[in-house]
Amino acid sequence: MQVVGADGAHVGTVDRIEGDRIKLTKDSASAGFDQQSHAGHHHYIAIGLVADVEGDIVRLSATGANAVQFEEEPGR
Repeated sequence: MQVVGADGAHVGTVDRIEGDRIKLTKDSASAGFDQQSHAGHHHYIAIGLVADVEGDIVRLSATGANAVQFEEEPGR
């Protein structure tokens, strides 16, 4: 499933759900992250940011740019 911000901007792709967070695929790092420090590992988004699920799209309540700021690293 694709994850998009409230503005329709691509944030990432769902790998799976872990507890109260969405784990994004590693290649999602290219979706708005600093490539030097964030490439090649998973990022997580709190389930609380999910506004809606439409088919295969997870829509967040935050814009794409803001959602990247809320993203968490593997160890929280």
